[in-house]
Amino acid sequence: MAKKLWDKGYTTDQIIEQFTIGKDRELDIELAKYDVIGTIAHITMLESIGLIKPTELEQLTKELNRIQDEITTTNTFEIEDEVEDIHSQIELLLTRKLGDLGKKIHAGRSRNDQVLVDIRLYLKDQIKEIQSLSKALFEVLIHSADEYKKVLVPGYTHTQAAMPSSFGLWFSAYAESLVDDMEVLKGTYKVVNRNPLGSAAGYGSSFPLNRQMTTELLGFESMVYNSVYAQMGRGKTEQVVAFAIANIASTLNKLAADVCLYNSQNFNFIHLPNELTTGSSIMPHKKNPDVFELLRAKTNVLKTLPNQIMMSISNLTSGYHRDYQLLKELLFPAITEIKDCLSITCYAVSKIEPAKDVLKDPKYKLIFSVEAVNDLVINGTPFREAYLQVAKMIDKGELKSQTSKLNHTHEGSIGNLMLKDIQRRMENVLNLEH
Repeated sequence: MAKKLWDKGYTTDQIIEQFTIGKDRELDIELAKYDVIGTIAHITMLESIGLIKPTELEQLTKELNRIQDEITTTNTFEIEDEVEDIHSQIELLLTRKLGDLGKKIHAGRSRNDQVLVDIRLYLKDQIKEIQSLSKALFEVLIHSADEYKKVLVPGYTHTQAAMPSSFGLWFSAYAESLVDDMEVLKGTYKVVNRNPLGSAAGYGSSFPLNRQMTTELLGFESMVYNSVYAQMGRGKTEQVVAFAIANIASTLNKLAADVCLYNSQNFNFIHLPNELTTGSSIMPHKKNPDVFELLRAKTNVLKTLPNQIMMSISNLTSGYHRDYQLLKELLFPAITEIKDCLSITCYAVSKIEPAKDVLKDPKYKLIFSVEAVNDLVINGTPFREAYLQVAKMIDKGELKSQTSKLNHTHEGSIGNLMLKDIQRRMENVLNLEH
């Protein structure tokens, strides 16, 4: 039977143990390779300060690399039933193979800073994956914006047809929204990219640990300097990541809502190919945009993530609390969900086919009222007077369509989408390390 890392000769009731371990065995598999990476950095540092011998470091590193191979190249690695978490499992495997030597890896650290460093290494990789998927969606949006920049569509305010817009303007609006989301994600990466290893249980260690060394070995930009704050960062770090996820989810959510509306027969602004839709069990004519409806729902749930995390860590004093364990249950599935949402959105958006000649429908005639006002202003009529003249024309049914006279040239208008500038913004923000 595997002993607990905190074993002092007594046992915990089985019902208590089951409740306190929760989903750790399942979720900690995500952290397995990072626990090995963190352990190799830690024992390399321990050897440098004389706590383990060079030959011991060699043996430990060799076995840890073997465990890492098992984690990354097979589907057989697991956390055994009687083992609490990934940290315990790695140490158990080492002691089985190397005896008492395996027990030396824990000197100068606690499971508290182990899980902190594991999670930060994990989050760094996940942020990079989220960024990559966001970039792919961005490129699809920019391509569609350029392809359909001359295809006009009504723009809405208060859910009423308001002014002429274009699909180029619509697609690129979401592209630029993603740029802002990546700005937030980049800031999140900087928060995550700091090393908590060496803070131990939250109050450091009397061993002469070299935290700068482990910071460099693990590829962190800097360390979390204060040992107490390293522990206080648990929860805060997850919350910052949650806000970044929620921002992206908000962009996808609004896009999905637009697609569901624009695809309906009442609007008929876009066409979704058959392979993107589902049918009805009773109505043979139905082609439902289920993928975008589910995106709308899933992203709404993701937008609640920051509040879920915030409430989980409310009223906690400084120092470690077991409450933090629940953060993995909230954040890890959400990371998987936002990646899935980005991936399917990228695929689905690339299949959207905008309708041509939408504005020729007589019901959109009034969206050219601003163009009529502007024409009068250009010919010398004061704006407020021009506004009243056009309002009277509308009341009398005398306003004529002006689609042929549209001439929007200013930055960010339907005639000047600034796509290259939006792309440059994205290129500048994609480098997470600077």
